[in-house]
Amino acid sequence: MTTNPQSPPPDFLAKMAGLLGEEFEQFAQSYGEATAVGLRVNTLKLSAADFSTLSPFALKAVGPHEPDGFLVTDDSKPGSHPYHAAGLYYLQEPSAMVVGGLVDAQPGELVLDLAAAPGGKATHLAAQLQGRGLLVANDVHTGRARLLAENMTRWGAATSLITSADPEHLAAQFGPIFDRVLVDAPCSGEGMFRKQGPFEWSEGMVLACSRRQTAVLHTAAQLVKPGGRLVYATCTFSPEEDEAVIAHFLRQFPQFELIDPPRFAGFGAGRPSWVDESLADDALEKCVRLWPHHFPGEGHFIAVRQQIEAVKPQRFCKPLRFAPPGKKELAVWQAFADEVLQVDFDEERLLLVNGRLYLLPELALETGKLHLIRYGLLLGEFGKGHFRPDHALALALKPNDAALTANFAADSDEIAAYWQGLDFASAGPDGWLLVAVDGFGLGWGKRVNGRIKNHYPRGLRRNRDWRVESA
Repeated sequence: MTTNPQSPPPDFLAKMAGLLGEEFEQFAQSYGEATAVGLRVNTLKLSAADFSTLSPFALKAVGPHEPDGFLVTDDSKPGSHPYHAAGLYYLQEPSAMVVGGLVDAQPGELVLDLAAAPGGKATHLAAQLQGRGLLVANDVHTGRARLLAENMTRWGAATSLITSADPEHLAAQFGPIFDRVLVDAPCSGEGMFRKQGPFEWSEGMVLACSRRQTAVLHTAAQLVKPGGRLVYATCTFSPEEDEAVIAHFLRQFPQFELIDPPRFAGFGAGRPSWVDESLADDALEKCVRLWPHHFPGEGHFIAVRQQIEAVKPQRFCKPLRFAPPGKKELAVWQAFADEVLQVDFDEERLLLVNGRLYLLPELALETGKLHLIRYGLLLGEFGKGHFRPDHALALALKPNDAALTANFAADSDEIAAYWQGLDFASAGPDGWLLVAVDGFGLGWGKRVNGRIKNHYPRGLRRNRDWRVESA
């Protein structure tokens, strides 16, 4: 739990007082309360029940709406623990967890997260797919898309395509093929005041965000297949960015209708009375509002719509066509896999690009001229007659997928040394091995003459012992 050092801007509070009336005092008081620290377990690697047994943190279930989510109720620093580096959980603001739950992606589906960075909701969707189907995770800003790729790598999400493209380009390339589309819209961020303190805010910013959100949402509608689900979410409270955006959308796209999702404790309704009378519709009550004075989080607005038009789309995106690696590269890869791995990868899904070998998802789509950040799982790269495994492969492996594993307790000297990029003594056979923390892959090492040579990525290493940092 962390305390809130500052209050929101006075103009914002005055606006909320006018909207909330008698409820405002309770809303305002919430800004003096501690913010909740949430984490969501990576069910691609372990169950929530197993993690709660393993966890060194004091945990409380976030609620029945998200069975894999927890609140951290002590002063632990879960972001500084090796379990975080191993991808066992994602630190996520509790109300943000609700969004992925309402997207409710199913294994085998085509899913699009249109504004996915830094990856909180994308990792949630990837876990829901359980290694089947395809998640396209996009962010228009290349730098943010690369951060998204890093978080997806730690998550061990192999069935994902990470792009950095304008929504219009995605619509032009793919068309209406997605079972689920999430628009976690860039917004004025009013729900972040309690966590971050005051930042620049104005009614002009709210209106500018509303216009941008409307444009993005209209493009997103072109990507949803008949019967598919379109979810819109913001972390803001202004109705101009919430109910009003949805009301305009429903007028423009009558082939979509609002779904009334399951209601749990703390789930508030949308406020039709907060939009212009010409747009007011009782159906807006089906939207979900999460308020910091009713729900253990900073606040969110969520609207779930379904495409009800029965007409089939005129076109579908084509499957990806690619040439497999050559015989020389395949032989080198197979020699490595036979020695180091105890899991088989389908050769028909291997893609070689600039010396790097990827495992494509079973469902791979043609991407045309889209700017790709990563497609599928990066297995590693070829050198002169040898293969060097990538960190992404280590984090995607299950405990028994590697032939050699050096497993250490989270608080061991070996894990502390490894995370700092240091070599250390370890008896056993020479060769590539998976360095694991309490049974979960943390990265690669190579044992030579009784010492493990460190291959943890330089950019991820700690400057000092994590046990000192988290104390």
